[in-house]
Amino acid sequence: MFAILETGGKQYKVAVGEVLEVERIDAAMIDKQKQVVFESVLLIQDDDLHLGHPYVENGVVRAHIVEDVKAPKIIVFKKKAKKGYKRTQGHRQKLHRIEIDKIEILPASAKATADKPASKTADKPASKTADKPAVAKKTVATKTATVKKPASAKATADKPAAKKPASKTADKPVTAKKATAAKTAAKPAAAKKTAATKTATVKKPASAKATAGKKSASKTADKKESN
Repeated sequence: MFAILETGGKQYKVAVGEVLEVERIDAAMIDKQKQVVFESVLLIQDDDLHLGHPYVENGVVRAHIVEDVKAPKIIVFKKKAKKGYKRTQGHRQKLHRIEIDKIEILPASAKATADKPASKTADKPASKTADKPAVAKKTVATKTATVKKPASAKATADKPAAKKPASKTADKPVTAKKATAAKTAAKPAAAKKTAATKTATVKKPASAKATAGKKSASKTADKKESN
C-alpha cells in the first residue's frame, strides 16, 4: 500500500514506516505531540486504486516529525561578463524529517472529527475558564464600590437642603422692599411731570389771544387804508 502526497510544492511517494525529508511544514499543521496530518493526497493504492481529482476525497496520510534538519550547503555564484560583478553566497534549506504512520480513507462523518479540530476545541475552553475568575473578582470589586456611593450621595443631598431655603428666604424680602421703595420714589416724580404738563397747557390760550389781537389789529389797519 502506498500513496502520493503533496507538500511544500512537491510530490512524494510514501508508504507506511518510510522516513523522508520534506520542506519545512507550517506550524499550524503540527500537533503538540508533533503529529502531522496531510490531506493533500493525490493517489492511494491499496486493494483498489483511488485517484484524486485533484485530491482523493477523505484521503489522509498521518505522520510524525522525527527532527528538524538542514539540506547540504549550496554555493550560489553570480557573475556579469565584462562588468567586474561577482557575488558568492551559500544557502542551506531547512527541512523536516518525518516518518509515515498511517495511510487511510476516512468516512465522511469521521473526517469532521479529525485530530486537528479536536485539539483546538480542547485548548480553547481551558483558556476561557482560566480567565473567567479574574473577571468575576473585578465585578465583585465594582459592586462593592457602587454600594458605598449612596452614603456620600445622602450627605451631598442634605447639605444643599440646609443652604437653599435660607438663601431664598433671605433674598426675597430685601428685593421686595427695594422694589416697593423704587415704586414709591418714582410715583411723586411722575406726578410732578403731569402737573408741569398741565400748567404748560394752561398757558397756551394766552398765546392764542395774542395772535387773535394781532389779526384784529391788522384788519382795522386795512379798513382805515381803504377809507
